[in-house]
Amino acid sequence: MEKRELGESGIYVNPIAFGGNVFGWTINENQSFEILDAFLDAGFDFVDTADSYSWWVEGNNGTESETIIGNWIAERKNRDKIILSTKVGSQTKERPVNSSKKFILESVENSLRRLKTDYIDLYQTHFDDGTTPVEETLSAYQQLIKDGKVRAIGTSNMSPERIRQSLKASEKEGLPKYETLQPLYNLMEREAYENELQSIATENNMGVLNYYSLASGFLTGKYRSKADLTKSPRGGGLDKYLDNRGFGVLKALDEVSEKHNSTPATVSLAWLLARPTITAPIVSATSLNQLQSIIDAPKLNLDGNDMERLNKASEWR
Repeated sequence: MEKRELGESGIYVNPIAFGGNVFGWTINENQSFEILDAFLDAGFDFVDTADSYSWWVEGNNGTESETIIGNWIAERKNRDKIILSTKVGSQTKERPVNSSKKFILESVENSLRRLKTDYIDLYQTHFDDGTTPVEETLSAYQQLIKDGKVRAIGTSNMSPERIRQSLKASEKEGLPKYETLQPLYNLMEREAYENELQSIATENNMGVLNYYSLASGFLTGKYRSKADLTKSPRGGGLDKYLDNRGFGVLKALDEVSEKHNSTPATVSLAWLLARPTITAPIVSATSLNQLQSIIDAPKLNLDGNDMERLNKASEWR
């Protein structure tokens, strides 16, 4: 695998990020360790989480994912083998969205403690409260970088306007620059990124770590009727994809995966890896079988006809 740089940070990763939202939600700690071990053994090194995963689950408070990853790092003694990304600012049951300097400086200490590490490779604004001056948010990161607690910063779920304001402030005030962008992007969800955010990423040399790479599992081909939506906790929100466009995308994935003796999930990820600006899709697995489709994606080279078939089936314009 050829490593890719996170923006202009000097940090290079193998081109898949494992999404830690499943840890403590759909898989327990022992299962999480098994998946992480296999991901690392397959040659990957990039793990993404947040300080709020998975607060939406009954009985959880949002510290579960970071805690499990920290326990894994401590037990395996492998901190030097992984690139670790987490996020700050999301709401939970106890707090609203917050991107203030005070909140970030308090939150990072909790994340470092849970992750059992003294530095975070990529620290991201998970959500932007829309009222904190962007200069204040960036000054918090400036302090953390100076203190050696953070290597680089990124942003997610921020409006295009606020991203542009932040990038201008970084240049004008000599503040750290967001090196990465974490948007929603996949074969079913192309419009918002391609219409609004892709040009920002291109113009500012930002790495892109798209989330929901498999559209919450729809692009695995697992959900093909309303009856299928009960197959997992994430199936409930996928009925929006059960339309002519969704069925057309599944048909194209079936054809391309059959041609390459692959799977729809692997083809979906290979399509992302071949798209301009995408650095490392974020994707999760809850079993070793699911993980294999992820591991195979960087090895699959889609040709021009494959890309055209997938692009046409998923076009939104």
